[in-house]
Amino acid sequence: MTHLTLRELLEATAGEAVVCGSRAICAGLTTDSRAITPGCIFLALCGERFDGNRFAAEASQKGAAAVVVSRLEEGDFAPECSIVLVPDTLLALQALASWWRQRLEPLHVIGLTGSSGKTSTKDMCLAVLSRHFRTLATKGNLNNHIGVPLSILSTPQGTQAAIWEMGMNHAGELAPLCGMTRPHIGIITTIGSAHMEYLGSREAIAREKCTVARALPPEGFMIYPAQDDFAATIAASTAATPLPVGAEGCAVQALRPRPSLLGTEYTLSIAGLGEVDIHLPIPGAHMVSNSLLAAAAGWKLGCTLEEIAAGLSAASLTHGRLACRQAEAYTVVDDTYNANPESMKAALQTVATLRGKGRSIAVLGRMGELGPGGIQAHAEMGSCAAELGYAAVLVVGSPCAETEALRQAAAAGVPHTYSTPTPEEAARLLRSIMQEGDVLLFKGSRSAGMERVIHTLFPTL
Repeated sequence: MTHLTLRELLEATAGEAVVCGSRAICAGLTTDSRAITPGCIFLALCGERFDGNRFAAEASQKGAAAVVVSRLEEGDFAPECSIVLVPDTLLALQALASWWRQRLEPLHVIGLTGSSGKTSTKDMCLAVLSRHFRTLATKGNLNNHIGVPLSILSTPQGTQAAIWEMGMNHAGELAPLCGMTRPHIGIITTIGSAHMEYLGSREAIAREKCTVARALPPEGFMIYPAQDDFAATIAASTAATPLPVGAEGCAVQALRPRPSLLGTEYTLSIAGLGEVDIHLPIPGAHMVSNSLLAAAAGWKLGCTLEEIAAGLSAASLTHGRLACRQAEAYTVVDDTYNANPESMKAALQTVATLRGKGRSIAVLGRMGELGPGGIQAHAEMGSCAAELGYAAVLVVGSPCAETEALRQAAAAGVPHTYSTPTPEEAARLLRSIMQEGDVLLFKGSRSAGMERVIHTLFPTL
């Protein structure tokens, strides 16, 4: 968003111009006073631990063309900088994003949510759509009530397709995000048990995720895995055309999958387009499912079979998502970005299936936001590792949920189980037990810091 007039800024935010400065708005928007560029808008967000209003004067001195504040603080404001006063800067940010979204038309928008696999699917959608359109997608994890409007506002006019990821952990959070993004195509990757702590049941999670389905226009498409437990709920929630993928009889299928640690080869079949061979450079059956969601979106937006195949075959994931790398005599599977019961089970299955002649070792951290069911969920991960033939499970951290995972792993037959309080100690222990040819899986929620184990063990990765 560039070259905005002060009048347009006031119109979009319903703000009051306390000072009408002379600087032209020509450099987008930021909420970080450390990232001011000449001509930008500084929007002073406030939270429990920070107050952006305190940095508005500093932003004006650094060259901001306008500052949007909810309270005027004393300070040395640059006289050339406009000052806009609003009741609530978060609401102003969201209103400005909605205003800008209207000015991006014509724009194909994919609204993407799910309990797991959101970012991986977003990355694959970007790889596919970029073959046909000028395409942008959510960067990093900017998928919440602040990140989504920032993603919209960073989208330049002339963009032809956008993939906006939308996350939530409380009821009611997706509706305003859908209102801002106004998607034509919806994707729900999975409906699992992530965020059970706040929503209480998978049924409640399904109701919230289906907000995306309800937001679609009748001419749109709602894409989801046919095998999902809530597939019927998703289909019944939308006025758009339901488009399940992955099962026999579906319009989009993966035929004859051939997995390896380097990815999966399969034949992509799309009704009316034909069949084409895919080499998906990312391992795991769940990644094949995600790729079908991306293929379906590309199909419905007019991509050719060749464009879809080329995009999927060149897809790469955001760092820390099931990345397989060789380090010394070992295979390191880095899935440290986040974890929930569904993605944890998928990662354990992927590594166990592809380990070859070496042993599988799981290095696991906590899974967050599971509520009262957290202990049972962690215990099931221990049982899963045993069923899949893991040689060792190492749990990092000492809370009772992680301890239960270890206890259950040992009880179910994992030969070697270990517990360490810190990632650094986990790395030292691993170094003493690893054997040539081992496949090492590292996974846990963001708060577990599992990437620190990898970096301590293999500093060059």
